[in-house]
Amino acid sequence: MEAKAIAKYIRIAPRKVRIVVDLIRGKNVGEAFAILKHTPKVASEVVEKVLKSAVANAEHNYDMNADKLYVAAVYADQGPTMKRIHPRSRGQAFKILKRSSHVTVVVKER
Repeated sequence: MEAKAIAKYIRIAPRKVRIVVDLIRGKNVGEAFAILKHTPKVASEVVEKVLKSAVANAEHNYDMNADKLYVAAVYADQGPTMKRIHPRSRGQAFKILKRSSHVTVVVKER
């Protein structure tokens, strides 16, 4: 039995989210919250929110015990990319890619 939560269209590049996501994979939920609370990255707030949602889903929808939960899977997929143009000298234009990501957290009971 597993519970899942997904946050879509987060305006942080998936590459930056994956740094935070790799820290909590396989950890107990309590330990994962502690790690996220003390990680100085913007993505840690987003991942913490999704993890909190996954734990709530597990308790409410599947009657799982919150103390026995662990992070079974967590990943950040690439979402749509907004393309912007930055004008440069001599009539040139450089592309700016504003990337977004979809964060998924799956929790299971031990």
